[in-house]
Amino acid sequence: MQHSNTSPIGIFDSGIGGLTVAKSVIKALPNEDIIYFGDTARVPYGIKSEETVRSYALQITDFLMRHKVKMILIACNTVSASAKEEIIEAAGDVPVLDVISAGTKAAIDGPKRRHVGVIGTLGTINSKAYVKSVHAIDPTIKVTQKACPLLVPLAEEGWIDNEVARLTLRQYLDVFRITDIESLILGCTHYPLFKQVIPKILNGEGRNIQIIDSADSIAASAKEKLEALDMLNAEGGGFECYVSDRPQRFQELAERFLGHPVKGVHIEQLP
Repeated sequence: MQHSNTSPIGIFDSGIGGLTVAKSVIKALPNEDIIYFGDTARVPYGIKSEETVRSYALQITDFLMRHKVKMILIACNTVSASAKEEIIEAAGDVPVLDVISAGTKAAIDGPKRRHVGVIGTLGTINSKAYVKSVHAIDPTIKVTQKACPLLVPLAEEGWIDNEVARLTLRQYLDVFRITDIESLILGCTHYPLFKQVIPKILNGEGRNIQIIDSADSIAASAKEKLEALDMLNAEGGGFECYVSDRPQRFQELAERFLGHPVKGVHIEQLP
């Protein structure tokens, strides 16, 4: 084993959105060192073939393994849907967690769920990754999906709770207002930025729909796994960022997503 308790956790995404996962991991595991990789040169992944996504994901996995990470968190929904098994194989004895599995578990845990809602990008919704994940556990649960492509540029613009954002969310979420969903999975790493606004639109007239933030869910799963493996770090807390292009823009958005300054962003050009 090349990794130890003090080895970093590797987190990767196709771009900036996975920083919501990093933020949740920092909150849940403040003593862990984190290496984050955002593939900003090749974002978005959702419009690319599964073969291409797998190739990119395995390149990033190799990069993280060279940094001797003790755990890999797949923060990208598209990668989670297309390449999880290949990443698990490539990672060997390094545990791999993904946002789809973590979000699904959180959505159907607790009281018996009969109907789950999912919002995500066009790629994630068209893949039916969350439908398959839910039905693998309980095929009797109904799943209603809605693609919300405009939420990503709104999040990156910082338009979270203004009139444009609220009107857009009302339009997208209208399909759920006439359903009996009991939980709503935020199936894109950008969407947790809207998790304070969404309940104001969805919940009313006695409804209390549980909002499932996959970032919080995977962070909780990571903590549980590291505790079980006795691999918690008691002396870290560092955060290191790598991107494949446009580090200045990434740093600007990273500070908006994380809510605090980011010291430096390194460029790592993959094959």
